[in-house]
Amino acid sequence: MLGMICYLTEKRGIGSELEEAQSFKEIFALVQKAVERTLKESRAGLNLGIMELGNEKDKFLGAFYPAGSNIIVMNNTPIRRIMETDEALFKPYVFHVLLHEYLHSLGYLDEATVRRLSHGICRQLLGDNHTTTQMVANIEKFFPNLIYPEGFPGNRNNMMLIEDIDDGMDYIG
Repeated sequence: MLGMICYLTEKRGIGSELEEAQSFKEIFALVQKAVERTLKESRAGLNLGIMELGNEKDKFLGAFYPAGSNIIVMNNTPIRRIMETDEALFKPYVFHVLLHEYLHSLGYLDEATVRRLSHGICRQLLGDNHTTTQMVANIEKFFPNLIYPEGFPGNRNNMMLIEDIDDGMDYIG
């Protein structure tokens, strides 16, 4: 019984903290906490770049992690689309994408493995009904709020760099 109480408290904890998060930095700190609690792994010294990578018709790219680097590059296009269609998806989406790419940065490079780990972490800490868990399970369900149906041009010439995202940087927007 005590284990169940701790489990429920932890579920409410990460979910509540995500609701209260006000920055990419705070969301990323929750990603790190989630991975530390579940996989007992961590990594420091990452940067976050935000770039308008666009989307092709009916296709989605949320972010990428160049293997062996210290940067996660998020696509601003889905963020822009979320802000136009359903702002309530912003925090769950950012958590989902940063979790996925953070797992890559820990050396999990196989996409199927990362999706499985992401889903397990979200189910354990947020529950099956949380929007983030649902995104991890089936991102296509959220495409109307994440992609421009006819596509959106990227601009790979400009990247906003948020250095040391796990080092106290506080930015959102």
